[in-house]
Amino acid sequence: MLKKSNFFKSYFINSSKYYKNIIRTKKVFNSFLIDLENSNIPLLGSFEKDYEFNFSTETVKKFSKFKNIVIIGMGGSILGTKSIYSFLKKKIQKKVFFFDNLDSNLNLKYKKIKNLKNSCFVVVSKSGNTLETIANLSTVFSKTLLKNKLIIITEIIDSSLANIGNKYKAEIIEHKEFISGRYSVLSEAGMFPAALMGLDLMKFKNLKMLIKNKNFVSSLIQNVASIHTLNSKKINNSVILNYDSGLNDLGYWYQQLVAESLGKKGKGINPILSFGPRDHHSLLQLYLDGPKDKFFTFFNSSKKENKFKIGRNIIPNNMSFLKNKNLEFIINAQCDATKNIFKLKKIPFRQITFRKKDEDELGKIFTFFVLETILLSRLMNINPFDQPAVEQVKNETRRFLI
Repeated sequence: MLKKSNFFKSYFINSSKYYKNIIRTKKVFNSFLIDLENSNIPLLGSFEKDYEFNFSTETVKKFSKFKNIVIIGMGGSILGTKSIYSFLKKKIQKKVFFFDNLDSNLNLKYKKIKNLKNSCFVVVSKSGNTLETIANLSTVFSKTLLKNKLIIITEIIDSSLANIGNKYKAEIIEHKEFISGRYSVLSEAGMFPAALMGLDLMKFKNLKMLIKNKNFVSSLIQNVASIHTLNSKKINNSVILNYDSGLNDLGYWYQQLVAESLGKKGKGINPILSFGPRDHHSLLQLYLDGPKDKFFTFFNSSKKENKFKIGRNIIPNNMSFLKNKNLEFIINAQCDATKNIFKLKKIPFRQITFRKKDEDELGKIFTFFVLETILLSRLMNINPFDQPAVEQVKNETRRFLI
């Protein structure tokens, strides 16, 4: 089971503002439940087991024969899929390659794909006009290579990507118009690649069960009220301090979700990714002794893949305590030590520990963070589903290129 600890709560002992925000959050949650029941938040339909995908089992079988999956996309069209792959990598037999940025080393990345003939290509863009996605597709992949191997996930409109798909007779899967990129991980954008990876799609989807689970709802309300209280005190830098590299991509997914959903009207929460124990030697001094404008979420898992033991031969006597310890044990000790110092210094933090790595566990944290973000947006009086400032930059870029 996923373990969520809300140490924010101890930070707010005797805080009337926090307890008022608990009451407000409960009211907002109840209002949210009514909207959910009335289907007023259609994008959350993809978090339900009865969601109908715009692809068939036949399509999945057709492309599952390929040993490699190459996924091309940007932002929310690919971050969820990357987090699925890195979180569940031990269960996945296929090699998956991601092209999610314009990079001068693109050709080197391309050359790492062994056996291109046994690769299928999944291109994801909600609008069908994402500049970087089309540039990546057009730069390194030839017409011959893509023949009978190309899947495009996009809205069914007259777009650049849809036109490419029609020209090269690609398999086109409709990206539902009402699901924006950063909320699309349990829709076609994330679940079709997950199906090709051989994962159980239904196990990701637990929304109906979770909103009836008292522990889940209590944790959700406490965390939302805590973050909203901190934000009102100008403590609005949210640092993910991650101690398991298999959770890095989940952190990047969370970062986009929070930044694009809540960063509007001069308001927002600034999500920052940090990696332990590496950043103990660069950023920890600032975290402990710098401006008190940050709250922290510790990411860790109880079962890491890194079981290497420290040898006995090279370790000097004054560090004999390291002998026969494995790296997982050492990393966990560093994480626990950091949390203890945070408690002593009264730095607000919470801990999320993954006790196993499967579809159910990942689906729960996807759902938790999405609901947390939506509830925060309601408390902040912000629309969490648009990103108007991003569209400005896209339009300005187009002006420079024409």
